[in-house]
Amino acid sequence: MSEKTKSEELDETLMEDEIQEEQNGASETGEVTEEVEELSIEEKLKEELALEKDKFLRLFAEFENYKRRTSKERMELFKTAGQEVIVSLLPIIDDFDRALKELAKSEDTEMFKGVELISHKFRETLKNKGLEEVGVKQGDKFDAEMHDAVTQIPAPSKKLKGKIVDVIEKGFKLGDKIIRHPKVVVGN
Repeated sequence: MSEKTKSEELDETLMEDEIQEEQNGASETGEVTEEVEELSIEEKLKEELALEKDKFLRLFAEFENYKRRTSKERMELFKTAGQEVIVSLLPIIDDFDRALKELAKSEDTEMFKGVELISHKFRETLKNKGLEEVGVKQGDKFDAEMHDAVTQIPAPSKKLKGKIVDVIEKGFKLGDKIIRHPKVVVGN
């Protein structure tokens, strides 16, 4: 019996070792599974973080574009804020030109100098606000983008064919924007 007992003890020990190895193997696989789950949770969090960073960067870029666009619009508004007022004053410039032309014919030089002084001050004030005259003269090439053709007449000479023959009304621009196109007569 003592031999059987030793052999039974040996068998029991072997079986216990096998059971323990199985448990160890199972627990190791369990730990690996937990590590995989932890890594996948960590990876998910990293992906979510990356998505949130991307959203943030896009939102930030969109906001920067918005700020730039509104700043540009505001600058344009300041440049042309008085455009309506200045456009309404353009006929006065035309009236000054006609008055100076007629006063030059008269003998009253003092009145001519007075009106010329007022006209000059008025033009300088508008010039300081950004108003510029569009330079057009007889013989310039007609440009439909820049000029407003009132009529076409037979060209007095071959050199004026397709070119400006006469300027009816001066044109003006405020900054880079033309607020009144010069009215011209074109030779054909």
